[in-house]
Order: sequence, then structure tokens, then C-alpha cells
Amino acid sequence: MSWKIKFFQTARGDYPVQKFIEEQRLTIQARITSFIDLLENNGPFLKPPYTRKLQAKLYELRISGKIAVRILYTVTEGEFYLIHAFKKKKQKTPAKELKTAIDRLKQII
Repeated sequence: MSWKIKFFQTARGDYPVQKFIEEQRLTIQARITSFIDLLENNGPFLKPPYTRKLQAKLYELRISGKIAVRILYTVTEGEFYLIHAFKKKKQKTPAKELKTAIDRLKQII
């Protein structure tokens, strides 16, 4: 079964996660795309180390490698919304990145 993946759209009409992906090198873009495909194909059945729950209704898609990337997402009415993406440089998810995701999450729910 294929699950529905949507990209968060700002009030201005921008798609921040798509923009982030487009700004990466081709090898990283390919890796990100393969992980999004994993999420699309497995949906809520995708487990660690690929995904992790951060808090209520907020999850992260964990793309590892030389450059670690995180895509924060939520699930609403059976659809997966990719709401924020960033390069992970520290062990803990930075508060700034979490705040951005939570603000966008509030716009969806």
C-alpha cells in the first residue's frame, strides 16, 4: 500500500522542504528521496532507525550518512505532511528547528 505524502506549504505559497531538498547535492537529494519513498511505502509501519517520535504528532525521518538530514513530519487524516528539514550537526535536535516545525504543525492541525 502506498501512503499519501504532502509537502507543507507556507502562506506565501513556498514549499520549504522541497526547497531544502533542491538545494542539496545530487547524492544527498537521491538519499533523501529514497527515504521519503520508504515513508510513502511503509507509512506508520516504518520503525527506527528510519523514524522517531519527537513529541505528540511530530516525528522525524532520520536520513543518516556523512551528512545527516532530518525531515520533521506529522500525520493528519492518514496523510504524511513533511513540514521541516535541516542538516543535523549535533546530538540533540536544535530548539530553533523544533520551534519551526511546531509552528508549522499548528498551521496544519
